[in-house]
Amino acid sequence: MPGGIELAVIVGVVILLFGGKKIPELAKGLGKGIKDFKNAVKDDETTVADAKDSVKEIKEEVKEATTDVKASTNKQA
Repeated sequence: MPGGIELAVIVGVVILLFGGKKIPELAKGLGKGIKDFKNAVKDDETTVADAKDSVKEIKEEVKEATTDVKASTNKQA
């Protein structure tokens, strides 16, 4: 972890490179990027949860259909 002098040098270099007016724009862009990333992760988690629910429903339907077929087969035999 950089100490106080190193941080001061880094901040000074950043100000020299980008100027005082560009730094807020860069920070705003960085914040927007982080927010978009978090939203994308949340959307992916929701999609995965929805897919799991769908798979669960399909398994239940297959189980019911299998039970119905077995019952029909037993009645015919």
